[in-house]
Amino acid sequence: MTAFSRGQRVIGAATHYVENQAPWRVDVDEFALNAPLVAAVDAFGAGWATTALGEAGAVVGSARFQRDAHLANVHPPVAYSHDRWGYRLDEVEYDPSYHRVISEAVAGGAHTSAWAEPRVGAHTARAAMFMLFAQVEPGHACPVSMTHAAVASIKDSPWIAGEWLPKMYSREYEPRLLPNEDKRSALIGMAMTEKQGGSDVRAGTTLGTSMGGHAYQLTGHKWFCSAPMSDGFLVLAHTRRGSTDEGLSCLFVPRTLPHGMRNVFRIQRLKDKLGNRANASAEVEFDGTVGLVVGEPGRGVRTIIEMVQRTRLDCVLGTAAGMRQSLAEALWHARGREAFGALLVDQPAMTAVLADLALEYEAAMLTGLRLAQLFEAEASDRDVALRRLATPVSKYWVCKRGPHHAYEALECLGGNGYTESFPLARRYREQPVMAIWEGSGNVIALDVLRALTRDADSADAFADELSSTKGLSPVLDAHAARTLALLSRLAGADASDAQSQARRLTEDLALAFQASLMLRHAPSRDADTFIRARLGEDRGRQYGVLPAGTDAAAIVARH
Repeated sequence: MTAFSRGQRVIGAATHYVENQAPWRVDVDEFALNAPLVAAVDAFGAGWATTALGEAGAVVGSARFQRDAHLANVHPPVAYSHDRWGYRLDEVEYDPSYHRVISEAVAGGAHTSAWAEPRVGAHTARAAMFMLFAQVEPGHACPVSMTHAAVASIKDSPWIAGEWLPKMYSREYEPRLLPNEDKRSALIGMAMTEKQGGSDVRAGTTLGTSMGGHAYQLTGHKWFCSAPMSDGFLVLAHTRRGSTDEGLSCLFVPRTLPHGMRNVFRIQRLKDKLGNRANASAEVEFDGTVGLVVGEPGRGVRTIIEMVQRTRLDCVLGTAAGMRQSLAEALWHARGREAFGALLVDQPAMTAVLADLALEYEAAMLTGLRLAQLFEAEASDRDVALRRLATPVSKYWVCKRGPHHAYEALECLGGNGYTESFPLARRYREQPVMAIWEGSGNVIALDVLRALTRDADSADAFADELSSTKGLSPVLDAHAARTLALLSRLAGADASDAQSQARRLTEDLALAFQASLMLRHAPSRDADTFIRARLGEDRGRQYGVLPAGTDAAAIVARH
């Protein structure tokens, strides 16, 4: 019997048959069952996408897709540096299940639909689609996210965009490493960090020497290369033209060159990761590798900044998706299992935990969709200013909350949750990556200070966002006033004082943002409970410690 077969009762010599266990959670519509997401998609201007999202919800909730998600992590990718005759190969072989998962996500437009089919609400719709697929299998979401984000950097470089954007916009997934002329679709990865630098990308030593025009020849290494079988990569390198050092540049490195020639892209080894096994992460080396400059030479950080903002947005979305999986599995178990004469979901201690997990998820999901809305093509100058600050603020806090949320949900399943037969063990291992990818806690908190210093409009836009709910909650009003006062003080403080308070400021801004969103988009009961639990005197306690008088059962019923 496989992990996804349907158990049947056997009468006869067996000592017992299985009872008091929730049935398999398969063949469900993950979109329709997620009432808060359905409402939020409409509220944020993407109601037109509900049919496609419903179709995707049925796909990711199917037994077939969930089995593929399971198999893709049970059978991890394998790297082959050479073929049987000793020629360099530098390929990674994935289980067929992984290709089926990513093919469905690409077909649904989880990667670049917002760019390929622009309309009001396109980025919100794409964010919701991304969350549905990431909810069930997070590993494949890495190349999907990077492909979406890479468009922001590539689109203004016509010598790359003309050939590559149509392939990136395609909804036809082609896993084979084919000559560019023969490939109708493409996914994009990135390789930024090096052993000696990490987040300090300027400490990299990879060198690009001009070959004339937009082409450079690269020599160096990258310590983390995400999705190494992607069709192209954004890479940072210090470039030189003749005797002139141009500075840190962003380059596009294709896996294959014209006429089927393979670019030099040496896969040294795959990372043995804590979390998902479905997607590969590799150490790679360049030795005469050809890359095309993206944007202006020497302006690499500026070139990738919009890409980074979008991958940070996807960290928020991916964490929220993981929270939804954790919550959904915990609810399913609690509604299908009895203990001490009653269903778990009806026992007050469990109901309070489930309600708290539900509130955390809804606040994270609303945060992600509001951020996506700020990236819409029709975003105003105020929206652009707001996203510069709200994106790192939200990335910091939501991603910090992910691992604890997964653990608490896992505990709801008891011993089952601690086994690999259920998905929450994998989710618990996976959630920390979102807090690390695209800048860990301190890096993000310092970016918040940097945004405040370099863009005064971002602070004003944030204060304006909070003013939309002023007067609706005395608790939020008091928290917002304290937070904005701290923001103002740190804006004029010396660097040491500001940095020592950066995490506190970031957390307070994030909670104010989430509380304001809950007031606008969640039922008043849920919003009030969230605000009192997160900003009131109970703030900082474990999940399940809700304010007295909370109607936890009503909160749970909505999810």
